[in-house]
Amino acid sequence: LQGVVAFRHYTPESDQKRRFKAKWKKLRSKESSRSGDGFNSYAIYAYDSVWLVARALEVFFSEGNAVTFSSDPNLRQTNDSNIKLSALNVFNEGERFLQVIQEMKYTGLTGQIEFDSEKNRVNPAYDVLNIETRGPHRVGYWSNHTGFSVEPPETLYSKPPNKSAEHQRLNEIIWSGNVTKPPRGWVFPDNGEPLKIGVPNRVSYKNYASKDNNPLGVKGYCIDIFEAAIQLLPYPVPRTYILYGDGKRNPSYDDLIGEVAANNFDVAVGDVTIITNRTKFVDFTQPFMESGLVVVAPVKGAKSSPWSFLKPFTVEMWAVTGAFFLFVGAIIWILEHRFNEEFRGPPRRQIITIFWFSFSTMFFSQRENTVSTLGRFVLLIWLFVVLIINSSYTASLTSILTVKQLSSRIEGMDSLITSNEPIGVQDGTFAWKYLVHELNIAPSRIVPLKNEEEYLSALQRGPRAGGVAAIVDELPYIKALLSNSNCEFRTVGQEFTRTGWGFAFQRDSPLAVDMSTAILQLSEEGKLEKIRKKWLTYSHECSMQISDTEEYQITVQSFWGLFLICGIVWFIALTLFCWKVFWQWQRLRPEDSEEGRASEEGSSSRAGRSLRAASFKDLIKVVDKREAEIKDMLKHKSCMKLKAIESIAENSDSKHPETP
Repeated sequence: LQGVVAFRHYTPESDQKRRFKAKWKKLRSKESSRSGDGFNSYAIYAYDSVWLVARALEVFFSEGNAVTFSSDPNLRQTNDSNIKLSALNVFNEGERFLQVIQEMKYTGLTGQIEFDSEKNRVNPAYDVLNIETRGPHRVGYWSNHTGFSVEPPETLYSKPPNKSAEHQRLNEIIWSGNVTKPPRGWVFPDNGEPLKIGVPNRVSYKNYASKDNNPLGVKGYCIDIFEAAIQLLPYPVPRTYILYGDGKRNPSYDDLIGEVAANNFDVAVGDVTIITNRTKFVDFTQPFMESGLVVVAPVKGAKSSPWSFLKPFTVEMWAVTGAFFLFVGAIIWILEHRFNEEFRGPPRRQIITIFWFSFSTMFFSQRENTVSTLGRFVLLIWLFVVLIINSSYTASLTSILTVKQLSSRIEGMDSLITSNEPIGVQDGTFAWKYLVHELNIAPSRIVPLKNEEEYLSALQRGPRAGGVAAIVDELPYIKALLSNSNCEFRTVGQEFTRTGWGFAFQRDSPLAVDMSTAILQLSEEGKLEKIRKKWLTYSHECSMQISDTEEYQITVQSFWGLFLICGIVWFIALTLFCWKVFWQWQRLRPEDSEEGRASEEGSSSRAGRSLRAASFKDLIKVVDKREAEIKDMLKHKSCMKLKAIESIAENSDSKHPETP
C-alpha cells in the first residue's frame, strides 16, 4: 500500500479527548497485557453516538413524551423463514425523537456536534493520509469549508470560506516507488502495440503534413500540434506514424476516416476537416484551426469613374448635407437681417446672399461678417460640423482613389451555382461531395485539381481555354494559394461553411477527450500561434477579399449626432430671436389698442379679421426693421410716455389748487 492516499475522520485535539484516551488506555492496561490501546477514530465517533442518543432521550422525556410501540401490519410472518417479522414493533414517537436528535448542539470528543437542515453534520472534516513504509502519515486536512489545507480545520472556521485553487495545499506526498513526483496516470502496457497514427501523404500544401527523414518520419504544422498536445498528457503514449496514400495524389480523407473506423488506424492526424458525416464514425478532438469553404476567382482592375468624387458620400448623405447647408444660410439670414447691412437689400439680392453664404462656409471663405451674438454662435457650431465633414470626405476619397479597385464577374457562390462553368476543387477533400450533394451542382462541372500548379494554371486559362471559372476550397489552403500567386486572385463572396480541423480518434477513445483538453491548453498558452507562425507565415501576404467602394462610403448614421447638435442649436437660437422680436412688438403696440378691441367686441367678423391682419403686418414690419431703428422707437416711446405722465400730473395739480 505504499504511496496510497486515503481519508480518515478528523477529530480535533482537546482536553476532553486527551482525558478520555488516558482513561481508556489505563482501563485497557488493567484488562489486557497486549500492546496497543485498540483506539481509532471510529471508536470516538461510536462513543459520541451513544452519548448523542442518551442526551436526546433526556430531552425527549423532559418534554413529557412517552415511549410506546405498536405492531406494523406490513410486517408479516413468512412460512419459509425462522425470522418472525411479525414480532417486531414500531416506535410510535420515532419521528419526534429523530427531530430532537437533529436539534442537539453540544461539544463531544469529535468536536462540535450539530446538524443542518439536510441531516448532515455541520463542518465535517477528514485527515488526508499518505501510506508510507512506516505507516500512515498525515499530509493535510479536508473540510467542506476551505477544501484542502495544512492547517487544522477548526482554526479556519472563523475565516471566510476559500476554495480557490491557489489555496488548496497539502504537504509533500511520497508516491509508490518512493518518489515525490505525482504519477502520470494510466499508461499503455509495455507489451502492447504503440498508437498507430495515420498521416495523409500529401502532394500539395506539404507544410501541413508530409513525409520526412526525421525519427518520426513525418513533419508539418499538424504534426507539431499533435506532438505538443501529446507532451501535455498526464501519461506517456508510445506511437508510430504511418503515411496513408501513394504520394502521387492526395489521398481521400473520407477513406482515411474509414480506416480509423475499421481499426486499421488508432487516430488520423493531419488537415482533417470536422464534418457531420465523419463524426458518425470517429470522435474528433477540439478544432486546432478554423476552416471553411470559400470561392476564389480571377480579378481585374476596375476602370476609374469620372464620378469618383461623389462616391465618398451615399445619396442620403449628400441630400442631408445639402439641406443643412441651405438651412444654415436661411437661419443666419434671419438672425443677421436686423443687424447686418450685408444681409439686407432687394429680395433677389438676399436670396443670392443666402445661397452664397451657405455653400461658401464649406471652404470657410464666406465674405459676409456675422454681427449678432446668436448668428455668431450658430456659425461657430456649423463651422465645426463643416470641418468634420470636409475631413471625412477627404479621407474617404483618398481611400477610394488610392486603394486598387478590383472586380470579378463571379460575385460569390450563388452566381457560381447559377452559371454552367466548371469549378475546381482540391483532390481528396470533402469539397466535391459538398458541392454535389449539398448544393446540387452537376458532377460534370467539378474538376479535381492535384496541386497548386494546377490551381494557378486552371484559373489563368479560364473556362474557355479548358480551365475553371473559380475554385472552391478551404480557407487555410486559399491563404497559401493567394500568397504564391502574387495576389492575382481574390476570394469573392462570403465564407459559406464554418468548420475546423481536428484529430480523428476511434469512437469512445479516452485519448480524444484528453487531447481536446491539451489543445485548449496550447491555445490558452499561445503555443498554437507560435506553431502557426513557424509553418504558415508567408513572405507575401494578400488581402483575401475584393475591397468594395461601399466600405469607404460615409452614411448619415455616421453623422446623425453632429446633425442633431446643429438642429438643437438652431432651434434654441430661433426661439430666443422670436421671443425678442415678439417682446419688442408688444412694447411698440399702441396702448389704446386693448381699449379699442374691447369696444369693438360687438362689431362684425370682417372688422375682426381686418384688425388681426393689421397686427400681423405690424409684426412683420418689426421683424424687417433694423435693430437700431427698433431701439430708437422704443426709446422715443418711453420718452413720450414719460412726458404724458408728467402732463397728467400737472393738469391734476392745476384743477386742485392749494387753499391759503
